[in-house]
Amino acid sequence: MISGMDMLYRRVGSSGLKVSALSFGAWVTFGKQVGDPVAKQLLHAAYDAGVNFFDNAETYADGQAEIVMGHILRESGWPRDTYLVSSKVFFGAEHEGPNQVGLSRKHVVEACHAALQRLQVDYLDLYYCHRPDPEVPIEETARAMHDLITQGKALYWGTSEWSAAEIRTAHEVCARHHLHHPIVEQPQYNLFHRTRVEQEYAPLYQAPGLGTTIWSPLATGLLTGKYNDGVPSDSRLNAAGMEWLRDRLTGDPAFARRIAAVKELAAIAAELGTSLPRLGVAWCLKNPHVSSVILGASRPAQLQENLGALALVDQLTPAVMKRIDAISRPVAD
Repeated sequence: MISGMDMLYRRVGSSGLKVSALSFGAWVTFGKQVGDPVAKQLLHAAYDAGVNFFDNAETYADGQAEIVMGHILRESGWPRDTYLVSSKVFFGAEHEGPNQVGLSRKHVVEACHAALQRLQVDYLDLYYCHRPDPEVPIEETARAMHDLITQGKALYWGTSEWSAAEIRTAHEVCARHHLHHPIVEQPQYNLFHRTRVEQEYAPLYQAPGLGTTIWSPLATGLLTGKYNDGVPSDSRLNAAGMEWLRDRLTGDPAFARRIAAVKELAAIAAELGTSLPRLGVAWCLKNPHVSSVILGASRPAQLQENLGALALVDQLTPAVMKRIDAISRPVAD
């Protein structure tokens, strides 16, 4: 078991904020798959391992994920300066009225207040724009974020699944108007989804100094090997409300070829004396532009397994990385 003393901490881009290289997210588990008792075990296991970043969003389980996490954080007794908590704004929580979604000043501000209540904290360490909003000027969103930071309701802001051009525009707007600029992007990144992080964002890492907190390091579970023979009946992909995720994964034209690649990658993991999930997470950690890999888990044992990836990073030598690349790149986006 990894301990807090073993955790690696990385700066988020060019900011002074330091985040654990492995973090924990509540997407599709808290408030849906797992209830408070298991969620508490997961958060405490992560914190004890040195994880200092807990990721959430207004839309996760229609706000319930933040309620569950907030209750645990409040009862934990952990000093507030020992952990980071985030929320994201765009999709809305329980309702989807005209001003209850998107990145208008009204929704950005009101969603922040609602997230603070659900999470039972006085401020958000990170506040993300969950998607770009073509209907709202970036200046309006950036100014709302700036004001929330000035008021102490958020410390930093960032984006999630924005294009490099949109991120660049946000920085130009913030520089022009002397506003707090975004410091981090939260993109999907794994062996099968890598073009945006490795190519599109490449110019942004040096200037303005973009950090990344990446999600889906195991490609929605594909890199665990559990879908090699189809989707198990007890898989989260068969849970109510997850049909869209199952269809997106299995309906991808590259699905069969990726399953074949997963089997080859499992052989490399076996040679290294490790598991396929640890290999997938460790591969993400090898990228120096990844500030943190957000882990998801529905069981403590699963979380401990993935936390073990940190010890594997040094075993991924250039020769091993080349072999992994030869297998995964042909079926990556």
